[in-house]
Parts: sequence; C-alpha cells; structure tokens
Amino acid sequence: MTDIRLYMLQRISAMILAPLIVGHIVTMIVAVQDGLSAAEILGRTQGSLWWGLFYGLFVAAVSVHAAIGLRTVAFEWLKLKGRALDMLGWIVFAGLLALGGRAVAAVVL
Repeated sequence: MTDIRLYMLQRISAMILAPLIVGHIVTMIVAVQDGLSAAEILGRTQGSLWWGLFYGLFVAAVSVHAAIGLRTVAFEWLKLKGRALDMLGWIVFAGLLALGGRAVAAVVL
C-alpha cells in the first residue's frame, strides 16, 4: 500500500478509536463505581450483540492503527523496507485481530 493510503488509514482508525476509547473508559469507571466485580461485568456482556459490535469495532480499529504505527517504527528504527516491512505490518495486523477477536468472542458469546 502506498504511504499516503497508510497515513490516511491510520488517521481514519484514530477517528474511530477516539470515541470508542472514551466509551470504554466511561463504562469501566461507571461499572467500578457501582461496585460491579469483573465476573458481574462479564456476566452482563454475555450474549450482547451491542457489546460484541462495540468491542469488535474497537479491536478492528486498534489492529489497523497499531499495525501501521509499528510498521512505521520498524521502517524508521530497524530500516526495514519493501516486502519485509509489508509482511511485518500484515503479521502484526493479523495477530492483533486474531487475539482481540478471540477475546471479544470469549466475553460476548
């Protein structure tokens, strides 16, 4: 992918992440202040389509954003280029998406 497309994709993922992060933090603060335990929180999310979509989108946006960011760091610090740089980006993306998706599925399904 061209650098400008990656730049734009990372900025778009940041715009998606900003309200999701705020929503996550607010939800966690409210839940903890209401005295809910982790088990009670997980019990309430079980089977919820809303929370599945919320955190599914969160995981997808984080995966894109972080993979592009780490790709840029690898280019600048490790001097990776070409196919090796592209493969690193795809591997990071796939790994984050798989791990995050598994976590969302475990909590929601």
